[in-house]
Amino acid sequence: MHDPSGVGVGERGKWMALFAALLGWLFDGFEMGMFPLVGSKALEDLLAADGVNPAAASKWFAVIMAMFLIGAATGGVVFGWLGDRIGRVRAMSLSIFTYAVFTGLCGFATQAWHIAALRFVASLGMGGEWALGVALVTELWSDRSRAFLAGLIGAAANVGYLLVGVISLGLLSVVTGLGNMLLAMGLPQHVVEALLHNEGWRLMMIIGAIPALLVFFVRLFVPESHKWEAERDKGATSHWATRDLLGVLVGAAGAALVVLLWSPAFESLVRAEGGSGGQVGAAAAGGGLWAMVVRGVGSVLGLATALVGYLFPVMKYLGRAERAGELDSGDRGRCLGRLLLGASLAGVALLGTWGSLQWAPSWAIELSKLLPADGGPYYAKEYTQICVAIGASIGALLAALCGDWLGRRTTYALLCIGSFASLVFMYLANDIFGAKFLVSAFAAGGITAAFYGWFPLYLPELFPTSIRATSQGFAFNFGRVIAAAGTLQTAALMTIFAHGVDEAEVKLKAFPKSAALLASIYLVGLFIVWLGPETIGKPLPERMRDV
Repeated sequence: MHDPSGVGVGERGKWMALFAALLGWLFDGFEMGMFPLVGSKALEDLLAADGVNPAAASKWFAVIMAMFLIGAATGGVVFGWLGDRIGRVRAMSLSIFTYAVFTGLCGFATQAWHIAALRFVASLGMGGEWALGVALVTELWSDRSRAFLAGLIGAAANVGYLLVGVISLGLLSVVTGLGNMLLAMGLPQHVVEALLHNEGWRLMMIIGAIPALLVFFVRLFVPESHKWEAERDKGATSHWATRDLLGVLVGAAGAALVVLLWSPAFESLVRAEGGSGGQVGAAAAGGGLWAMVVRGVGSVLGLATALVGYLFPVMKYLGRAERAGELDSGDRGRCLGRLLLGASLAGVALLGTWGSLQWAPSWAIELSKLLPADGGPYYAKEYTQICVAIGASIGALLAALCGDWLGRRTTYALLCIGSFASLVFMYLANDIFGAKFLVSAFAAGGITAAFYGWFPLYLPELFPTSIRATSQGFAFNFGRVIAAAGTLQTAALMTIFAHGVDEAEVKLKAFPKSAALLASIYLVGLFIVWLGPETIGKPLPERMRDV
């Protein structure tokens, strides 16, 4: 049948898949950028009734971000598993619907833990959407397009991050007009006031449900990966088993234990035990030796449990495939090595981002308080996020292209050096909000976020088609578990650097030292990357023996 458009059905399908995936990543970035921007105002509202001090609010901020990261890690494995078993497109639709709906529900939260729980569920979909979109696009498009597509993937997510800042600026400037419009629509006065209170953070969260509409487009117009369909037709997808997901649940519980041990809830329990005169509590009160031992041992056990649990579905799949004669001797060991390599590389970049850079909008607010009060609203967090996102969009695209020019490993090493230097400069060379700070934020965003154009290029090249979605979902997203553990240390480091600092100035003076110290994680990446293979110029592997 003649196609009047002049474009073949296959060609149109490739473009539809790319368009849908780019929108999915854009909204993914929008959702990720949401809480760093509005989280301070949300916690200000939700914790006000409890009379929580600023230091505790910072710890809740870290816990909620950590829960988001753990949810993304879990979702990367669960939805990746679905993508390898039922297809990339169907699983991607479910992941988008999950992160959109539960982000919107955050707008109705009445306590801080509500947001932590809802962000956890939403992040399940975000972690899955990344792995599924990358697998779908890289399998539909030719190898020669891979670097440019990887750059687009990273850039799209950061455009969504930029969109959050732009929309927030709009909300702040037209808040009165929005209130009048909502009243005219018949909403009760108290509902309108609740939605727009404290810079409209609830409305921002509700807007996050809009991406759910993308599911209809994906289901109607996006074709399935022909490479996955070939694996399905050969029976390779039959080696996945639903019972293996129990391992992922155990892994998530281990990761959640780490968050719990570093959360305000654990500190409250310690203080309560100490106040009751219990021997354990008395020793632990005030962050004593016993509390540190419990945290240290529990964190190691939690991370080990998470690692084994998240790896469980892939390793069970490989065992079944080996018994069926579809794998060579040693393939399981090689795959495990690649999984651990990918997780380590992602852990370095994600820990740097979430432990350091993601706090920049919140820190910008503190710096802006030093400016003259009669200078009008400075929109510090919005302009900071916009500058970071613009730099990140450019950096992600350039990093993928550099990966094709200089090689995968050399590019990663250069990004590690640049990320460390740019973050240290931003946090230690700025003491007031202004042009210098925004230029620093642009540079730091551009270099640190460039990794997210590099990962969609390199991770798919480490795994064969039959396990690509699950494996790269694990590799990238287990890095988020590492980042979650590290992110919790930001608040702990702030406590150390806050010694002798007035409580009202903790964020202003203690945070930049903490963030600069955490940026040193990038120096670890300089050594790890050389343990991996150089894959420049090689096609996507179809079997483990091709990797």
